[in-house]
Amino acid sequence: MMRLGTGIGWRPEIADVVERMPGIDWVEAVSENLCPGRLPDSLLRLRRRGVTVVPHGVSLGLGGAERPDAGRLAALAERAGVLGAPLVTEHIAFVRAGGAPGASPLLEAGHLLPVPRTRDALDVLCENVRIAQDALPVPLAVENIAALFSWPDEELTEGQFLYELADRTGVRLLIDVANLHTNHVNRGEDPAEALGELPLEAIAYVHVAGGFERDGVWHDSHAHPVPRPVLDILTDLASRVAPPGVLLERDENFPEGEELAGEVASIRAALAEGRARGASGGPDPAGPRRAVPRGSGAVAGAGDAVRQRLGRAQHALLASLVAGAPVPEGFDRARLGVQARALAGKRADVVAKVAPELPVILGPRYRPAFLAYARTRPMTGGYRRDALDFAEHVLRAGAGPEGIFRDVRRELREWWRERSGPVPRSARPGARLARATRRVLLRR
Repeated sequence: MMRLGTGIGWRPEIADVVERMPGIDWVEAVSENLCPGRLPDSLLRLRRRGVTVVPHGVSLGLGGAERPDAGRLAALAERAGVLGAPLVTEHIAFVRAGGAPGASPLLEAGHLLPVPRTRDALDVLCENVRIAQDALPVPLAVENIAALFSWPDEELTEGQFLYELADRTGVRLLIDVANLHTNHVNRGEDPAEALGELPLEAIAYVHVAGGFERDGVWHDSHAHPVPRPVLDILTDLASRVAPPGVLLERDENFPEGEELAGEVASIRAALAEGRARGASGGPDPAGPRRAVPRGSGAVAGAGDAVRQRLGRAQHALLASLVAGAPVPEGFDRARLGVQARALAGKRADVVAKVAPELPVILGPRYRPAFLAYARTRPMTGGYRRDALDFAEHVLRAGAGPEGIFRDVRRELREWWRERSGPVPRSARPGARLARATRRVLLRR
C-alpha cells in the first residue's frame, strides 16, 4: 500500500484553508458530494500540485442485507477514475433497509448504523465487499464506525470481526481511532484490545476526529477538537505499526486555519511519540504480530435465507429509530432513543444545508418543526427529497385550523413550486370533496 502521509478532509467550507495549509500530503473528499464533470476548482488545483485525493463513500451500505447497488458502485468507480485516486473507501455499516420485492417499505437512515457482529452479518458483508471490489478500478478500504448502541447476542468482538473480514476478502482497513474511543465510552470496548486483534499491516490509513460526551454517551460529531484520549489511541497504534496515512476529519463548526493546523500538528506529535515508544525496545502491547490477510479466494454467497434474516432485523431496528415503531427485543431503549434523536438532528442539519432557504423562511420554527416531522416520517429518498417532503408537510400544517405557518405559507409555497411542480394537494376533507366534485362535473 502506498504511503499517503498526513492529510485532512477536504470540505468546501475550508477549501481555501486546506490549500494554504503547509505539509498536507493528501486530502479525502466525500464521494457523493462530487460531480465528476464539475470538480471544485480547489480540488483541481490540489491535484495539479500533486496532492492525492481519495474519494470517501458514505452511501453504499456494505453492511446492509441487500447486495450493493450497481449504480452507486459505478458512481464511486467514476470518481476514483476522475481523481486518479490510488484507492477508495467506504464504511462497515448499513444505511437503509427494506424495499426488496415483497418486503417491507424502504427506509433510509440518513446516517451510518452498526451491523451486528454475527456470523450471518459477516457472511453478508464479505460477499458485499467482494462485489464492490470486483466493480471498482482501485483497491477498496473499509472503515469501522462509531456506535451509540450494541446489538444483542453478538458473537465477535470488533477486532475479531474486522480481522475475519480482511482475512476472507483481502480488503484493506481504514481504522478510525476516534470511533474506537466512541465504542470504548458507549459500549465498554477496550481500544487497546481491539488494536491487538487487528491485522495492523492491512491498514490503508487512519482517521482522527473529535466529538463530545453528554450524559455518559460519546457523540462522534466531527465538529469538535480532537480530544486527548483519541490522540492516545493514535499513539498506541503508531507504537505497533507505521500507518501509511493519517487524516484529520472535520465536518462542521470549522475553526480558523491556525486551529486546524494545530490539530494536524498534534496528530504528528502523537505519531512521533508512538514511533519512539515502538522503537524503545519495550514489550509490544499487541503481542506477536499477525500476518497481513491475503484473502482466501472465493467468498461463498451468504444465501437468500441469511440475507432475509439480516434484512428483517435491520428493518425492525431502523423502523424503531426513524418511524416510531416499537424497539426490537434485546436493545437498550434509552440508547436507541439517543440514536433516534441523533438521526433526526442530523436530518435537520443536512436538509438545512441542501435547502438553506427553509431555515430562512421558517426562522426559529424550522428545527423544532423538522424534529417533530422526523419522529414518525422516515426518509425514503435522498435529502433533497426529504426537504421537499418536509415543505409539503409544513404547507399542509399551515393550512390547518392551528395555522402556525400561515404567515410564511405563500413564500414556502413558491419555494416548493419552483422545485417540485404544482402546489401539493391539500389533505383536508373539504378540499378532497371539491376535487371529486370537479371530476364528476367534467365527466358530464
